[in-house]
Amino acid sequence: MIRAAIAGLGWWGKHMIRRMADSTELRIVVAIDVSDAQAGFAAEYGIPVTTRWDEVLGDPSIDAVILCTPHSLHTAQVLAIAKAGKHVFCEKPLALNRTDAERSVEACRAAGVKLGIGHERRYEPAMLEIKRLVDSGTLGTFMHVEANFSHDKLAEVPAGDWRASPVDAPAAGMTAMGIHLTDGFIDLFGPITEVYATTAQRASNRPNGDVVSVLTRFASGATGYLNAILVTPNYIGITVYGSDAWVEARNHTHPDTPGKTTLSVQHKDGRIEVRDYEWADTVKANLEAFARSIEHGTPYVFTDEQKIGNIAVLEAICRSVATNAPVAVGAASEPSRAAASA
Repeated sequence: MIRAAIAGLGWWGKHMIRRMADSTELRIVVAIDVSDAQAGFAAEYGIPVTTRWDEVLGDPSIDAVILCTPHSLHTAQVLAIAKAGKHVFCEKPLALNRTDAERSVEACRAAGVKLGIGHERRYEPAMLEIKRLVDSGTLGTFMHVEANFSHDKLAEVPAGDWRASPVDAPAAGMTAMGIHLTDGFIDLFGPITEVYATTAQRASNRPNGDVVSVLTRFASGATGYLNAILVTPNYIGITVYGSDAWVEARNHTHPDTPGKTTLSVQHKDGRIEVRDYEWADTVKANLEAFARSIEHGTPYVFTDEQKIGNIAVLEAICRSVATNAPVAVGAASEPSRAAASA
């Protein structure tokens, strides 16, 4: 059993505590926050709250720290946790630029600790089926992918909140939702080499905007498109186009809420397959996979190359938004620095 601290008791930190309450592989035993305002919530789960990082990092009974903190704080916090010899699970995005992502990966590797990342959507049953279809060659040659991750759960975030900040959350919904889509793209189709992105402010006063749209080009030569809207009813889906078939998955609920996902496959011979997948607790699946990688050395699906590569894509998207031009994604790290998962 991995004993973990969690830093940050906002929306997602609370969600993690709820989801992990009955886990037999990772137990959250203490919470760190800037104040004790959420002590009542944490007490419902038997979790004390502290404002003192030094106490947690110095506690030998704590194996790992989960970060649900503002994005601009991630790098310094990952480095401090790794230096203390504790494993790190960092909510996405790992960093806001490739250099900081590399620093975090290097720090964890040097300290011999694991680095987990909060891209739980990889564990959705429909996404796993899409990966099987892609890897098996059922779709033929990969041509193009389109994905959307939009909802209004964060629509009422005030302009002064860090989630609306161009510093902590650049490019509208990119760090909240779009970063999950680029992670999925990289996992399914390999490196992204170029992006062309734009944002818009349509229905909110958020300084960072409420719409982001991105065209992508992969190293393979294939193309993609992703969109994330922060002020619209829930719409989540992905469509992969191959030369022999296309596959589409449509989530009927946000990943934090139980609900089915419908997957459709259209073959070039006219056959259509449609099936529903039941909701899976992907937050728990990701954290427990992270815990097993610590305790048993089992493989963790996110490679260091992917962790860094996804942040390089985010950085390029932000540059593209600022310049209104296509931007090449920064070169991947050398194999010696990024080949193995922390």
